[in-house]
Amino acid sequence: MLLNEFLLLGAVLFAIGVYGVIARKNAVLVLMSIELILNSVNINLLAFALRNGGDPTGHTFALYIIAVAAAEVGVGLALVLLVYRNKRSIALDELSEMKG
Repeated sequence: MLLNEFLLLGAVLFAIGVYGVIARKNAVLVLMSIELILNSVNINLLAFALRNGGDPTGHTFALYIIAVAAAEVGVGLALVLLVYRNKRSIALDELSEMKG
């Protein structure tokens, strides 16, 4: 496949992810949209790594991004569960006035 096709796929995934972060009101869906953004970055890194003759730098950064995404899911879902216990809702609009 050509580099342009991978970059186009990455751009489409990135755009869908950004739209999901901006338009969604559910915290879990926002976390899923952030995962889409991170995966689009991974596709671009691997496409450019393959373009440069299999340079392992792109693969290394992609592994770091996968590790950060796994940590983000763990922390994000823990926060969502804590908010649900307190508010009985995970809608982001209802979290605007977080008082201690």
